[in-house]
Amino acid sequence: MTNQLAHPMEKFQRKMASLVESNAIKPNDSLWKLALLYGDEWAFWKRELEDFGFTMQDPIQEVLLVEAWDED
Repeated sequence: MTNQLAHPMEKFQRKMASLVESNAIKPNDSLWKLALLYGDEWAFWKRELEDFGFTMQDPIQEVLLVEAWDED
């Protein structure tokens, strides 16, 4: 049996879902609002999101809908 590590974006996605469930953010909020919550870590996550084709104006809901974070 092999253990497969979760892609960092999967962890980020779960954290975003948790923030939505706790009403800290709304699914239709723009991704740039996450910068307020992530502070110094935001530059890394912004770059990751952009690498997957997201813009900071996209709604958070779009990231939550991703089923697989393949880098192919």
